[in-house]
Amino acid sequence: MPRSVRRPSALIAAAAAGTLLLAGCASGGGSAAAGGDAAKPVEGGSLTYAVDTEPVSFDIHASSQDITGAIQRNVFDSLVRQDDKGEFHAWLAKTWEIAADLKSYTFHLRDDVKFTDGTVFDAEAVKVNFDRIVAKDTKSQYASSLIGPYTGTDVIDAHTVKVNFSEPFAPFLQAASTPYLGFYSPATIKENGPKLGSGGAVDIGTGPFVFSGYTKGQSAVFTKNPAYNWAPEGSAHQGAPYLDKLTVRFLSESSVRIGALNSGQVQVADAVPPADVKTLKADSRIQLITKATPGANYGLVLNTTQAPLNDPLVRKAIQRGIDVDTDIKSVYFGVYERAWSPISPTTPYYDASLEKSWPYDQAQSNSLLDQAGWTARDADGYRTKDGKRLTVEWPLMPAEYVRDQRDTLGTAIQADLKKIGVEITRPRLDIGTYIKKVYAGEEGIADYSWARFEPDVLRLYFNSASDPRKGGQNATFYKDADLDTWTDAGKATLDKAVRQDVYSKTQKKAVDLALFVPLYVRTAVAGAGTDVHGLRSDPNTWLNFYDTWLGK
Repeated sequence: MPRSVRRPSALIAAAAAGTLLLAGCASGGGSAAAGGDAAKPVEGGSLTYAVDTEPVSFDIHASSQDITGAIQRNVFDSLVRQDDKGEFHAWLAKTWEIAADLKSYTFHLRDDVKFTDGTVFDAEAVKVNFDRIVAKDTKSQYASSLIGPYTGTDVIDAHTVKVNFSEPFAPFLQAASTPYLGFYSPATIKENGPKLGSGGAVDIGTGPFVFSGYTKGQSAVFTKNPAYNWAPEGSAHQGAPYLDKLTVRFLSESSVRIGALNSGQVQVADAVPPADVKTLKADSRIQLITKATPGANYGLVLNTTQAPLNDPLVRKAIQRGIDVDTDIKSVYFGVYERAWSPISPTTPYYDASLEKSWPYDQAQSNSLLDQAGWTARDADGYRTKDGKRLTVEWPLMPAEYVRDQRDTLGTAIQADLKKIGVEITRPRLDIGTYIKKVYAGEEGIADYSWARFEPDVLRLYFNSASDPRKGGQNATFYKDADLDTWTDAGKATLDKAVRQDVYSKTQKKAVDLALFVPLYVRTAVAGAGTDVHGLRSDPNTWLNFYDTWLGK
């Protein structure tokens, strides 16, 4: 029998430990939303929002960047909405049923939704978009992983669709709540498919804002969708957004971004650097919105197909040779916590037993490298074997794509590893070359994090089927039968006990094999002027401007 679902899904709702907390605060306190909600909302006005990263591509079906999802959430709606407790609510789908075998999901759609080009959102639009995600020409770097073992969408009638999978796929409902599985107008897919990554007027969705213009390197402009009247359950209001205009400015330099917030040139700035948190907290003109980030922690992904990282002794030596505690404290001033697991503590099924289980141990690192045969040293103090230096390449993206002072953290890590004789080189590559080389498995180390309120992110990171050369995210390129079995089992069940077991084992083995070096648990911190009201963060820590308004 199919499992009929109105709102909550047993998949996430059962994971009480995964609940996220949102704390917005100005000097002297605050509420769970920027500016509080006591006053009557005011319609109109323009808000400028500064971000630290510019999307490489605005195409929600192709991009793998958090910033793409964060910005495009304003333009693209989802079938369902996930709240901070992990429960699901109606949005473009009024109701849904999950098949008992978890191999199909049937959605009953609203019949009053239109794209901003005037065309109707219906069952055919769902099919066109989901089929586009898995099409080879789309070159999806993330959405294709979210849609998993998708086999097609059946159009039952104009407002009913059945989404099918070749295997049980428990994470789908959570994936369907993200903008990456959002919906373009089929007309713009047909007419402008290759251009959707460029943003602007061709990016036509059903959302509360219209993508009106884009100037590369400077800003993206969004204007009110006056016809919008299908906000998800749980929204603070229904109807069109309060703001007339939302401008997103790309200010990669932290000092420039925070300076713009302090001077009033922007009303919201994201992300606030940890070094500035204390000062802004004491400023009565500024309120901070903070939220622990779920999903995969920021860390180093070690490519096991590249020498010398194909040797587990070398990987383990690197993992234990980084003074993570000291580095994170010195760069992030206690705002970010050091990480122990590939996933964060706010992610369902996090295994706290990993905490303090692999401390910094320079002596152990030296012993491991000796065992691996890297016993000689050259004139610069780096280890050598057979006349070759122990060198690992860890490329840098262009500065405009680097967030959270990760380049500064990288310098500290280089210094740590030099002490044990490991040379880390950091060539700065253009973004196209960076993506091509990392996803082709040609680099030793990659570094990234993944905001997602769902432990299936472990499958994306460590299942061998999640090959980056085929649209996956496993940049370790490591094949392990246990990791494959466990993460496949996790995606195939809603059973809480089974999921806890397999995801705990996955976290432990990934650390034990030194496939991944967790570095920090990110806390998303955004700053806003006290005239900004109703600004909230969703479970993925992306700011939601639909309910936002400007007052005093």
